[in-house]
Amino acid sequence: MNYKKNENRESFLNFSLKGELIKAINKLGFNHPTPIQQKVIPHLMSSNQDLIASAQTGTGKTAAFGLPLLDLTNTRDTNVQTLILCPTRELCIQITNDLISYSKYLKMIKILAVYGGAKIQKQISSLKKGPQIVVGTPGRTKDLIRRKKLFIGNIDRLILDEADEMLSMGFKDDLETIINATSKKKQILLFSATMTPKVVMVTKKYMRNSLEIAVARVNRAADNVQHIFYMVQAKDRYQVVKRIADMNPDIYGIVFCRTRRETKEVANKLMHDHYNADTIHGDLSQAERDDVMGRFRKRQLQILVATDVAARGLDVEDLTHVINYNLPDDDEIYIHRSGRTGRAGKKGVSMVIIHRREIRKLKDVERTCGISFTKKDVPNGLDICKERLYALIDKIEKVNVNEEQIEPFLPYIYEKLNWLDRKKLIKHFVSTEFNRYLSYYKNSKDINVETYEKGNTKRQKRNRRKFFNSKKSNRKNKRNKRKRTK
Repeated sequence: MNYKKNENRESFLNFSLKGELIKAINKLGFNHPTPIQQKVIPHLMSSNQDLIASAQTGTGKTAAFGLPLLDLTNTRDTNVQTLILCPTRELCIQITNDLISYSKYLKMIKILAVYGGAKIQKQISSLKKGPQIVVGTPGRTKDLIRRKKLFIGNIDRLILDEADEMLSMGFKDDLETIINATSKKKQILLFSATMTPKVVMVTKKYMRNSLEIAVARVNRAADNVQHIFYMVQAKDRYQVVKRIADMNPDIYGIVFCRTRRETKEVANKLMHDHYNADTIHGDLSQAERDDVMGRFRKRQLQILVATDVAARGLDVEDLTHVINYNLPDDDEIYIHRSGRTGRAGKKGVSMVIIHRREIRKLKDVERTCGISFTKKDVPNGLDICKERLYALIDKIEKVNVNEEQIEPFLPYIYEKLNWLDRKKLIKHFVSTEFNRYLSYYKNSKDINVETYEKGNTKRQKRNRRKFFNSKKSNRKNKRNKRKRTK
């Protein structure tokens, strides 16, 4: 990462953060503060006023509230001082790991994640060690409060991260129970990508005289994401995914499907076609989910197939593609999906696969999200073969040759391939990898479907059918007439 270290330190030092925190974020390669960090950090460092922040996922929210709360934590006090609530186990673990990274050089800071799907007794034992910061999902947090193992009656801060997601997932009652168990003197910090009616209701009920900030337009997609749609017949949706994957050898993305069954089908097809892919859905155990996400984050998987529910809270850096196997039922969900790529100033691509009858729905998404989709043709076989061939050649050219390791095997290789001249050797070598693409796409068809042209009304289409039907009828009458005259 290219940045000027002194410039970075000076910008964060303006917030009067502890030197240990500055050291940690420099080590992590933080650049200058993001817009939300510039607004939230000074507020938390100087005020107990409640805060409502409208910000998209991936804008630096965790550091925005995490750095000041770590700075303000009393390390001599072993009671819970800050409670952070978030919608999913994955996000809970991620926030916890981020806070641990930020506090690397701080002494006596204890941070604990509590979430469902893990052994509750282990979490109870960890609570006895006196964490000052607890990060939890609503269900498990409520359970620990009910068992009188987690006491939050004197907390200084309550942070509601991705409040819209928590409420859309049905955690309203859990949130109210938790909030009612806290002190009235606490500071509430609410972060939400979209200010839904449910979120507004919570802010009015539990927050007073709140400072409201926004770092991006609410209900708007990120500006650095390209939005593309492909129009095909419904039966060809998987072919689009496959061709996109073949066209982009370095793809690292998520395919969003509507149902669990669909995720399994798409993932199984991808794995059958030799892609590093897997699925995440509600039927998986926590251990299985952790395994899949661990492999995906390590890039051992190139493609993750998921439902919206299963993918909530997943935060993976450097995604190149988001592929919408179907348009979501709720336009706002598209914002969340597309917002998973193009983060931290990087460019990303969000693709939608639709059939002809869904064009109006696509227009609705454009209006709601303030974006514009570009229609592109699904790559044909020739284009894909060219791309894969050139990618292979680049890979061969740039491969790092370990002379010492390969030396013992060279005599056999030279003897075995001695009968091939240079041109034939190149052809044989390239074909070993390339033949399967040539074979697969040899007779591939164009699966693109054209949109109706402007002015192509139902009446025009009906008249066109009548015209062709009349021509067929005339030909039939002529044949019958010839038969009668014989």
